[in-house]
Amino acid sequence: MMGNECSHCGLPFQLLEKGYLFVFSDYSRTIQPYGSLTELEKLLEDAALPAGDAATIQTGISMSTVPPLMLLNLQQLLAHVRSRDIVKVIGHGELVSYLQPIISLKNDAQVYGYESLLRTGTPEQISPGKLFETANETGLLSLLDRRAREAAIKAKKEKVPAGIKSFINFLPSTIYNPEYCLRHTFRLVEKYQINPDDLVFEVVETEKITDVQHLKNVLNTYKRQGMKVALDDVGAGFSTLEVLEMLNPDYVKIDRQFISHCDQDAQKQEFLGEVITLARQLNIIVLAEGIERKEELEYCRKIGADLAQGYYLGKPQPII
Repeated sequence: MMGNECSHCGLPFQLLEKGYLFVFSDYSRTIQPYGSLTELEKLLEDAALPAGDAATIQTGISMSTVPPLMLLNLQQLLAHVRSRDIVKVIGHGELVSYLQPIISLKNDAQVYGYESLLRTGTPEQISPGKLFETANETGLLSLLDRRAREAAIKAKKEKVPAGIKSFINFLPSTIYNPEYCLRHTFRLVEKYQINPDDLVFEVVETEKITDVQHLKNVLNTYKRQGMKVALDDVGAGFSTLEVLEMLNPDYVKIDRQFISHCDQDAQKQEFLGEVITLARQLNIIVLAEGIERKEELEYCRKIGADLAQGYYLGKPQPII
């Protein structure tokens, strides 16, 4: 029914065009035949309880009345059926990296690196937000995160010259055991003969971290392999100034909300000054992201930011 590397890094649930739906709850067990995925979706919708309870109902599908070996909660199986085309892309579709330039503010605006941003190779683009939303609903975040890292590493090999950094996003919550879950990533780096020092792994901006110690373990695992690490969106979410010293990243990326019109806003200027002062004390490189105006770029350069990124400097492109 399902190919699975581990409980956290599995492949998409294999949907059967027709078969039997099994629904297990604390109170009952039902088996119902279905003749199409549309009919299966209707059966699941009928079986659904309020959202708070649906996650506790276990479901599975089988070609016969023999119970399936693999079960999902009702919400996940319904999401698999409803979003089956996107699930196929997550599991087996072409994923590519678009590259957005990062420039040095200390070295005549030379290109310092590129951030790898996930895109699909399908004729009709599926937005990264939709991909990750569907992956979250279907329990496929670990798979999508791993495949996105693989696409970024491949792009580094094929498109980004040696000596130029590649910034690669990752989701800490999908890496339940860093030493084990990151083996695939490290093998790819070795396979493509990439200098680990050219890679910067950054905490993805949408991730909400509740376990700082776990994140520290993940970052240290990357560092032990000779790679660099970055905290994204400093000033928003978990990436507060208080945790910088604990996590000791190589880079901090200042959230765009503090960059937008920073040349005109005294409060933003005060915050930026605090970040840069602390970063200097900890020997952390500061990157201002979301630069969309010349005035923002010049202000960030004036106060001592090291790097800059944003649409004013270049949009994500499939080639450089």
